[in-house]
Amino acid sequence: MTHDVVIVGGSFAGQAAALQLARARRRVLLIDAKRPRNRFARHSHGFLGQDGEAPGAIIAAAGRQLATYPTVEVREGTVVDASAVAGGFRVVLADGTRETGRRLILAIGLRDTLPDLPGAEERWGVSLLHCPYCHGYELDRQPVGVLAGGPMAFHQAMLVPDWGPTTLFTQGAFEPTPEQRSALAARGVTIEPSPVVALLGDAPALAGVRLADGRTIAVAGLFLAPRTAPASDLAERLGCAFEEGPTGPLIRADGRGRTSVPGVFAAGDAASPMANATLAAAAGVLAAGSAHHSLIFGIEPERA
Repeated sequence: MTHDVVIVGGSFAGQAAALQLARARRRVLLIDAKRPRNRFARHSHGFLGQDGEAPGAIIAAAGRQLATYPTVEVREGTVVDASAVAGGFRVVLADGTRETGRRLILAIGLRDTLPDLPGAEERWGVSLLHCPYCHGYELDRQPVGVLAGGPMAFHQAMLVPDWGPTTLFTQGAFEPTPEQRSALAARGVTIEPSPVVALLGDAPALAGVRLADGRTIAVAGLFLAPRTAPASDLAERLGCAFEEGPTGPLIRADGRGRTSVPGVFAAGDAASPMANATLAAAAGVLAAGSAHHSLIFGIEPERA
């Protein structure tokens, strides 16, 4: 059977897209590898109506709601290939299963590359963090740090003092200009040039960091902007155009989720420079609307 829309990825963006299309009574196949980017976080914050809930619990509740719509099929699996075929697109799962859809929505998410520090993976999403809006409040105004990986460190270090006294660890990756130093000083940020070489405390908590010169500095949380890339190569296989985001390549999509490939839409972190649950869900809604409209009116010529 050819589905109206195949959605790859079942986190906030993918499920939001599926829900809109379900309510349009369209035949939808949602394929989810069960490896969302937010799986390391214990709680989701700043998501209206869901503040403090575990990301997995939010996704599970959404799945139960989707299950009430008879035109939606949700399947666990990993899509390893996608290509254009007559009338739409074919996706191939790791088990060899092939499915086709008239339209395709990529909600594949991103993969983070963490710094090469022992204990980084165990702390990711708990005390080693990327977003102060998502996780800063729970640090309760304790000392925090920003681990520089490039120029974005200045932006983070200017924001983070609202959540606690802040040290910017430049790591040899970022050298503030005199103007930036002045701005950071006005925000009360301490600039530390000696690199962080160890994370201290019982993981996943963080008690402090050890520097290359042997000193230790107490911090309860460490913010960083890890290098990112789409969690799968499906967009590349399909020939979608990319653009360079703040931390890595992103699928190029317009404000309605349309990619450079007619009939392929993208939503969520893989197509947005801002990683946020609310924005991911909203992007899923927009992409679903665009896909639905294209089924009725045809594919519009103006694309990303």
